[in-house]
Amino acid sequence: MTTAREAVPPIVHETPAWRITYAEIAALAQVRRPVPTTWSRRHPDFPAPVDYMDGRPLFDGRAIVDWLTSTGRGNTDARRLRAELALHTLAAWRTPDLPASVLVGTLTALICLRQQLDAPVSGQDWSGLLARAADLDPEDQFLLSELRAVPGGQDDHTGDSTGHEGTGPTGTMGSALATLADELTEAAYTPAEAFDWVLEARRRLGSHAPAADEPTPVVVRALAALAGVEDLDEESVLATPYARTGDLLAALHTLAPEGSGHTYLACDPDPARVRLVRRRMLVRGVYEFQLDVTEGDELAASVDVWGDPHLLVCVLPYEAAEVRDPVAVLDRIQGLTDYLGTGSTAVVLGPADVLVGPLPRHDEADRLRRSFLRPGLLKAAIGLPEGVLPYRPGYRSAVWVLSRTEQEERTGLVLLADLSARPLTEPVLDALAEDIAIWRASRWRGDRRHEPRHTVVVPAKDLDDRPGTPFSPQHRPHESRYTRGVIERPARISGLERRLIELHERSSASHRADLRAALRIQAVLRSEDQQPPRRTTVRRLVEQRRLRRRPGHRISPEHIAAEGHYTVLTPEEILGVARLGGRRIDRGLLLTAYDHAEFTEPGDLVVTANPRFGVHVDEDGLSVVAAPGRVLRVRPDADPPVFPRVLAALLRASAAEYARTNGAVRASRGIEDLLVPDLGREEAERFDALLTEVEGRAALLREQCAALDDLARTAAAGVADGTLTFQDLPGPGTDDRTA
Repeated sequence: MTTAREAVPPIVHETPAWRITYAEIAALAQVRRPVPTTWSRRHPDFPAPVDYMDGRPLFDGRAIVDWLTSTGRGNTDARRLRAELALHTLAAWRTPDLPASVLVGTLTALICLRQQLDAPVSGQDWSGLLARAADLDPEDQFLLSELRAVPGGQDDHTGDSTGHEGTGPTGTMGSALATLADELTEAAYTPAEAFDWVLEARRRLGSHAPAADEPTPVVVRALAALAGVEDLDEESVLATPYARTGDLLAALHTLAPEGSGHTYLACDPDPARVRLVRRRMLVRGVYEFQLDVTEGDELAASVDVWGDPHLLVCVLPYEAAEVRDPVAVLDRIQGLTDYLGTGSTAVVLGPADVLVGPLPRHDEADRLRRSFLRPGLLKAAIGLPEGVLPYRPGYRSAVWVLSRTEQEERTGLVLLADLSARPLTEPVLDALAEDIAIWRASRWRGDRRHEPRHTVVVPAKDLDDRPGTPFSPQHRPHESRYTRGVIERPARISGLERRLIELHERSSASHRADLRAALRIQAVLRSEDQQPPRRTTVRRLVEQRRLRRRPGHRISPEHIAAEGHYTVLTPEEILGVARLGGRRIDRGLLLTAYDHAEFTEPGDLVVTANPRFGVHVDEDGLSVVAAPGRVLRVRPDADPPVFPRVLAALLRASAAEYARTNGAVRASRGIEDLLVPDLGREEAERFDALLTEVEGRAALLREQCAALDDLARTAAAGVADGTLTFQDLPGPGTDDRTA
């Protein structure tokens, strides 16, 4: 097997050491934090720490990458590990004379130069490389200035004092960066992927400005998917005003069919970003005669040459709410629609308070927003949650889909969606993109064969006739009333009613506790002549082999669901915050991803100290305990015996006595050191009988409360979405209640 050291030649001589912690190893290998610690304990060949900082071990990053590559451990492929080595070396070159912006610009220019030359850029003197770049970019449109920006990087000042070209500080630095560019390109599948790796690392390098107002990658991909670029005719024109670093333009190119021959237009007021976008598209194989990226806020110059775009996608520049003018935002969108010809589409992301929020009735912004409805321009309005712009976490945004259609083809319908309370996961955004694609394919009429997941179609006149009303759905889709969950609600409510009747009958059955009967404990004070029971601790019970300790298991949150074969007991269930059985795990997943996991046995005590003390007696067993919870298991042959309910009750009482005080990090005593009475057999049996009676009554009441809560939730959900009504008023004397 080829190791990373054999596959990755040294990038530069005497590269600064890459010291990383356990947490950084976990991030590098894409595993959970405790995994690297387990590797170091179980595998003798795991690299030893090279240093310590504040008691934390530090490892040689290159040695870690070698070990991960040679052993195949972790979830990061070898080429990405090689890229991490190169990017770390890039970060080590950052100095006041060579800031992050210059590093990013130079490295992306070198990757672009390599792609354009179709040959490596390392192994030659820096002055010769600059000469080849000048031949390729004679008008300095996309990469020559970035290469000359290396300190002292003018092509006529690259030699040292002895006149040897390429051996001075600039030649050494430039050659090292050229080697890094080759390393990244060889590690990636394509130069475009290597280019994107550098842009992804710009935050790590300290170059935050270009990424400040970029949406998250998943939102960028969703905007490109909403645009429907895959359905465009060949040789169409695509435009992205306010291009920034070109994320949207690159996403559109990725989704476009291979060989589509599209022309890409873009503009941005920042000249450095304009050059970056040119490089980014050239490195993706877009020819210069298919690309026009201009400096400024307007596409007018490009449109005059190439014609109106068939597709326009953009993210409006961020403005703080204190200075944001709704009229100016809508005017800007109206200016973009001027570029749309018949059949063309625009997808615009902007502030939610302007695009979909309520506006003052009849003011200028309200009239301007409703003006997009009358000519049928606005086809869809989608509200998004906060967090679309990572650097603006409190900024709520929305998306408009606009299209210009002929008078006779206008349907007078608008599709609305509100995702403001949903996490923007890929499944949610994929479902939204599918809804919009079907909406577009049906010529903005809708397809009765398709049931929208997150959208509602409403007449545009309903919005236009209600000035100031938000452009968001005010009711659920009509199709939602035909889903299985809605149809089954009356039957579910009837089943819950029968369940409550059964519980009421069971409460007076001979084999269960009668809740109407008095509970007589007959408690008396212990007389002074009776010897008080001696005290013990969990630690002593373990040492006496009357108890066994079993650890909990670290279970990934995404593996826990509401459905599954086995119950998972987390601290929430142990503390009584969450309902028992509400978290479960699939059998196949448990036996493959957690083959070391153990089930609880009937009578096990499940305890936790975090966030506070809690104990639960698992009567049925066959559950999985999630860390930081753990198990105290009573030995059946213990002498004298330990009663699980008794020990749990005594531990609760002792924990309350030694609870954590305000300002303290933890309780004054751990679970193992809590003092509890070591009761004799006869007294323990009487106490256990009492606890059994109390638990039986409490369990019955909990079942009744759970059934009542479930009934109330089901009824409220049906009334809230308008799918459920009641024929009779519930109350005393109503014998036949039908929902």
